Amino acid sequence: MKQVTDMTQGKPAKLILSFALPLILTNVGQQLYMVVDSSIVGRGVGLKALAAVGSADWTYWLILWTVQGLTQGFAVFISRYFGKHDYRNVNKTIAMSTILCAIVGVIMTIIGLFAAKPLLMLLKTPNDIIDNATIYLMTMIAGTLIVTAYNMAAAILRAFGDGKSPLIAMLIAACMNVGLDLLFVLVFHWGVFGAAIASVTAQLFSFLFCLIRIRKVEYVQFEKGDWKFNGKMAVEMLAFGLPIALQMIVIAISGMVLQSAINLQESIFIAGYTAMNKMFGLLESSAFSLGTASSIFFAQNYGAGKKERVRSGVRTSAIISVVMAVCVTVIMLLVGKYLLQMFINATEEGATEALQIGFRYLVIASVSLVILYLIHVYRNAMQALGNSFWSMISGFAECSVRILVSKGVVLILGTEVLYFVEPTAWLGALLFIMIPFYFYQKKLLS
Repeated sequence: MKQVTDMTQGKPAKLILSFALPLILTNVGQQLYMVVDSSIVGRGVGLKALAAVGSADWTYWLILWTVQGLTQGFAVFISRYFGKHDYRNVNKTIAMSTILCAIVGVIMTIIGLFAAKPLLMLLKTPNDIIDNATIYLMTMIAGTLIVTAYNMAAAILRAFGDGKSPLIAMLIAACMNVGLDLLFVLVFHWGVFGAAIASVTAQLFSFLFCLIRIRKVEYVQFEKGDWKFNGKMAVEMLAFGLPIALQMIVIAISGMVLQSAINLQESIFIAGYTAMNKMFGLLESSAFSLGTASSIFFAQNYGAGKKERVRSGVRTSAIISVVMAVCVTVIMLLVGKYLLQMFINATEEGATEALQIGFRYLVIASVSLVILYLIHVYRNAMQALGNSFWSMISGFAECSVRILVSKGVVLILGTEVLYFVEPTAWLGALLFIMIPFYFYQKKLLS
């Protein structure tokens, strides 16, 4: 069964969009795990439980984004070899990616389980929610190997241009997650633990589905020697993948710093922020997805030596980004307040205030969404061209601005500044990736 797409032929806009749309739905589906968890917990258990789940978000994203950064970097190697029709190295790269992901997954699981509660305490998680936050976070961390396996399997399929299989897996698993959430939280009354277990179980199904699809791809034909650890290849892949992962790590760390500033507020404020953050996670995943789809196009064409198609692809992706961002912004301004009500029971004390806080955050972030979309396009363009350095610098810039504003400027101008932390951080990140890209492309694409 052939489930691949050769992006070295055809119109860039059509190829990028046809690949991006299933990917957007897939990543939105992955985000829906935590959205559904939060919605059912928030409405079924209460604001404090919602705040507990939200207070663990950035810490868990530290692990999730590390995994996604590594797998994205490894997938670029697979795409390049596929673009060159070098199927022997395609298989070797897949095998090495699997080995490296397994090692990283085990290490992160062990460290994460020991560090979960100390990190939550360090982030000044309020005493009335820290126990539930710890339970939720540790359960999610226990499933790290499963999440790593799914993201690697999905990345392999996307490297071949197959965005439909991860989408199908995620859609079915998302439905499974909803059913399990309702069962574990509302019927069994397992609270935040039940929500986390539901998400991990659904992710396991996603991985198994993608694994079956990979085994049916005609180009995936392993030989015994493919699974022999290749130190040189491992170093090359890590040298490319780790900067991408490090970029994601520093962003997550800065988000944890922001969370510590949020945690200094009362539980109602934390709940409102959490509701917004869950909603915005869906929006950000669409930006991330477009960037990933673009990177596959860039990498295949760069590997095939078609530099003009790479330049055209970057321009096309940037235009698509702006259009998508504007459309999403309009939708959020119109229906965002109603969507936030999925997470908060309107009859509960403090619900009105929490909704107002969440909606204000959502409006400010939505208006700035175009910046975030462009960041992902230019970061992925740089990575596909083999330069992950400036992508990493962009991540450091985002991290630095987020920390400076959330911990420094807030002390001077007050808590109102918290609403503007994210847009300011994105602007810093964009400047440190967009400008270097246009200098760098003259060197590699001329």
